[in-house]
Amino acid sequence: MSKNNLKDKINGNEVDLSLCNLTEVPVRELALFTKATVVDLSCNNITSLPPEFCNLTHLVKVDLSKNQLTCLPDDLGNLTSLQHLDLYNNKLTVLPVSFSQLRSLKWCDLKDNPLEAELAKAAGDCLDEKQCKQCASKVLQHMRELQDEVDRAREKRLLREKGLERKREVKQKDREAKEKEARKREKAEEKEKRRKEYNAQKAAMAAQEQQKKKNEEKKKKNGLAADKQAAEKTAPKPRRSLIGLVFKLLLLLLMGLAGVAAACRLTDLKKEAMCVPVNVAVDDGLSWAKEGVVRQLVQNLSSAAKEFLESTQASKN
Repeated sequence: MSKNNLKDKINGNEVDLSLCNLTEVPVRELALFTKATVVDLSCNNITSLPPEFCNLTHLVKVDLSKNQLTCLPDDLGNLTSLQHLDLYNNKLTVLPVSFSQLRSLKWCDLKDNPLEAELAKAAGDCLDEKQCKQCASKVLQHMRELQDEVDRAREKRLLREKGLERKREVKQKDREAKEKEARKREKAEEKEKRRKEYNAQKAAMAAQEQQKKKNEEKKKKNGLAADKQAAEKTAPKPRRSLIGLVFKLLLLLLMGLAGVAAACRLTDLKKEAMCVPVNVAVDDGLSWAKEGVVRQLVQNLSSAAKEFLESTQASKN
């Protein structure tokens, strides 16, 4: 329906759209005429009202009788100026909860609708003006009760959802705390593992260093032993020659003669006949010696021989 066609239907503040075979409400066109507060949409084939219909807050009286309405929009309560609502002979079973917000509603007709029992009881018969006014009042009261129940249910649902949300938050916090503790424990275990690996590595290095020192000491000892053995091997062994043997015999003979001379010269044996030629020979030898070194040598030999004899006699006593 065009704007011009709708304008032809307006008379003062009333718009008569009855018996127009409408299947939809021309909401957009009606919104252009805010002075038209009374709308007659009766005797059409309207099955539903669009959500935009609830924006026509200037409406005071609406006649939707003898249509095919099965439901009303959820935001019907936005029509706060609505005072007169005729829904006679439709197919409504329930009303939207927002119906309770139609505080200006003074008249309502819900006859010949397959209403639910509680709603039908509240609506009554609406056979005259008084009953239709009572219908508006009782239906509003009934819908307010339903609204309260809905509000309580919504509040319970919100509380339940809030409780569930708190539980989820608690579980989330517990999970995060456990995860944090697990990460902390893993970090501590990893740190302990690294510490053990470090200590093991350090101990291995110390053991390796100690073994190295032992090997060096062993090598050093082996080197010294080898050097000693090499020195022993390379050291020239004395040759037992005939000259050396003769020299030793002569040395022993000289020591023997020196001992006899010392005994014959320094002890009581010098008066014996056997020591006389010895003493004479010693005197000749001493006089023959021209250097003090030989004399000193003889004296040293004599002293040594004397000490030897004294020690021999002491051991015998």
